[in-house]
Amino acid sequence: MSHKIIRALLESRLKAWASARTPTMRIAYQNVPFAPNSGETYLRAFLLPAGTDSNDLAGAHRLYTGLFQITIVTPTGNGPAGAETIADEIAALYPLNDRLIRNGLTALIMTPVEPGPEQTEDTAFALPVSFQYRADTT
Repeated sequence: MSHKIIRALLESRLKAWASARTPTMRIAYQNVPFAPNSGETYLRAFLLPAGTDSNDLAGAHRLYTGLFQITIVTPTGNGPAGAETIADEIAALYPLNDRLIRNGLTALIMTPVEPGPEQTEDTAFALPVSFQYRADTT
């Protein structure tokens, strides 16, 4: 299934970037145990696949589309600037029309990274950012 490859492409780029930061930033992945430390800034990564389509009469083509969302979680009480700065860094990490390739599949970033509604949680401030992707097979 190609969404598995797409997830690996997107998450591996995010992991390399987060690991290279000083201090490093941890990532909470879907269906993987994660316990944030008190006062920690971290990321939550979500792949949200959309419908799979086929655009040829033979049925050989597959079009995989979806949304990759990264939620930036910061401690409460510091305002939104820290999360917004990280959002700008993520936007540079996934530029519009960038192509990521693995195992013969090319995933294309279809939309600019855009912020979603900010959310105040019990002990954290969360800013989701997301973009749409697509990948075609033949």
